[in-house]
Amino acid sequence: MAKKIDITDKLSFNENPVLVIGTEELEVNADAETMIRLMGVFSNNSDMEAIGKAVDLLFDPEEIKAVCGMKKGGKKLSAKSLAEIVNAAIGLVMGENGQGEQ
Repeated sequence: MAKKIDITDKLSFNENPVLVIGTEELEVNADAETMIRLMGVFSNNSDMEAIGKAVDLLFDPEEIKAVCGMKKGGKKLSAKSLAEIVNAAIGLVMGENGQGEQ
């Protein structure tokens, strides 16, 4: 008979991590389907196209609106900062530990 390994206790269901930016808390979609779609997004698109599509996968519309409305000192969030948010969200989805983890 083939070897069997039970990994049930290592799996998590219905748990979305939260990315904190200042006073904003952004829930990140961390389901398996989102991860599979993200892999396709980054393999089939340029960096900027992939970031735009990743935002739509990782965040619900309310969170996207919050990100787009972020300002500091009257200045809007930069494209570089948006890429940083997407990278941090992907790290959360992948289970990587980040700075400031609570």
